Amino acid sequence: MGPIRTFPARAPMLRALLLLHPWRPLGVRGCTSHGTSGGREIQVRALAGPDQGADLKEREQMSAAEVGAFVQRLRGLMSEIAAFPAPTIAAMDGFALGGGLELALACDLRVAASTAVMGLIETTRGLLPGAGGTQRLPRCLGVALAKELIFTGRRLTGVEAHALGLVNHAVDQNEEGNAAYHQARALAQEILPQAPIAVRLGKVAIDRGMEVDIASGMAIEGMCYAQNIPTQDRLEGMAAFREKRPPKFIGK
Repeated sequence: MGPIRTFPARAPMLRALLLLHPWRPLGVRGCTSHGTSGGREIQVRALAGPDQGADLKEREQMSAAEVGAFVQRLRGLMSEIAAFPAPTIAAMDGFALGGGLELALACDLRVAASTAVMGLIETTRGLLPGAGGTQRLPRCLGVALAKELIFTGRRLTGVEAHALGLVNHAVDQNEEGNAAYHQARALAQEILPQAPIAVRLGKVAIDRGMEVDIASGMAIEGMCYAQNIPTQDRLEGMAAFREKRPPKFIGK
């Protein structure tokens, strides 16, 4: 099993999983890590508060300039998570409202408990999403549906979010309240054995290709494919197929 880094955000109700094997060391600004350097999992906590979103009581005490700087830093953090070279998975077991859902949207994949509650509810508080929600939600669900959800500030359960395509999986909650987290780890374990460079380049091709027309996207795919051709993992994959054995990828 390769290492999986877990980011509990605002208690264990929302977590982001980063698959790091064998990618570069973790370096997300604004987070503090806990645990031994040799451990397979490092707990990293960011953004404390009870509602899985921004702490509005704290923000109410800020000046206009302080609010602007705070949101800019939050937006930058979400962008760093979105640009992380390894796959990222958000696990939503409770509330993911406002900034909590924006964090989940910055991840590649999302898993929710059926009873989880999520939404970009900023308009119900006199605000608008400021940490990427207005950009990532329409890219995930389409413009019209994203506008409806943001304009109304509607809250969705995990089941409703799955029906809309907002989350990849919705699972029945367990007694411990961490069913989504366990499902996310199972999904991570399914990804981990695959060729790391191929997965990373696949993520690059998809993310960058979604921002351009399809002809340009095909060119991006071609460049990513060309980068993968010289890798040892590509040769190992073909050899394993020929020899009818599981491949042993090393990330080179």
